[in-house]
Amino acid sequence: MERENNSCVAQFHLLGFSDDPELQPALFALFLSMYLVAVLGNLLIILAVSSDSHLHTPMYFFLSNLSYVDICFTSTIVPKMLLNIQAQNKVISYIECLTQVYFFMIFAGMDNFLLTVMAYDRFVAICHPLKYMIIMNPWLCGLLVLMSWFVIFLDALLHLLLIMRLTFTRGTEIPHFFCDLPPLLQVASSDTHINDIVLYVTTALLGVFPVTGILFSYSRIVSSLMRMSSSASKSKAFSTCGSHLCMVSLYYGTSLAEYLSFTFTRSSWASMIASVMYTVVTPMLNPFIYSLRNKDVKGALGRLLKQNSLFSLMVYRP
Repeated sequence: MERENNSCVAQFHLLGFSDDPELQPALFALFLSMYLVAVLGNLLIILAVSSDSHLHTPMYFFLSNLSYVDICFTSTIVPKMLLNIQAQNKVISYIECLTQVYFFMIFAGMDNFLLTVMAYDRFVAICHPLKYMIIMNPWLCGLLVLMSWFVIFLDALLHLLLIMRLTFTRGTEIPHFFCDLPPLLQVASSDTHINDIVLYVTTALLGVFPVTGILFSYSRIVSSLMRMSSSASKSKAFSTCGSHLCMVSLYYGTSLAEYLSFTFTRSSWASMIASVMYTVVTPMLNPFIYSLRNKDVKGALGRLLKQNSLFSLMVYRP
């Protein structure tokens, strides 16, 4: 087979889930519905936080940022996949593929960092309640988010530059439904030793430190809860962490399943199913986790929808 430099490879072929034409409408309807629910749900969270002054606190500032990242995260993958299913064409250009890899790494990494920052926010709120607003001031909150963007931009750029030095065979098939870094390295024709080392090192650093931060925060939170004498105080404190714990479990559980399925089973089907949970289902469920388990968010969403209903009645009144 003819090998081509990366600048000459015009396109890749994403194998996707199935070549069966009869399954394409069902796949299209399934992923379109999940995508719309994810986008609308996260958009409602952003609107509720921005429109309700009661939610102008550090916790909800980070939550609205997480919702924005989740919209971008799923939008990096699903629209292109829907277009390919609709057109029954599994081609993705070289530039589109690298762009998808780049932004996928950015938004996946930002999810990771924001969940860590939110764990720190809960640690300060429960363990240092009197100093909470002093420690978690707007300047620090903005700095934490900006630093997260800066680090993950550099990480994604490093991987992108390393990918651009690789060569690929003309008509390369990627056993996935989107361009992800590990499958792309797997099908490269040139030596990927440096890419693999950098991938393992950055994954370890950007994975271990956030997970360690989350575990440390919750170990201190549990220790603080154990010292509380009032069961009502314990219940109230833990309820503020419940939604975040669900999101952390969902994110790291699905991302770990994707990594294990790709690393040990080498099954493209198992890896793709885990990726769907990680890239589509998790962003779709996050708004429900926070809106169903949080009275403040439910109240803000109710007021937002009520205001929009009254506005619609006023506009369309005969």
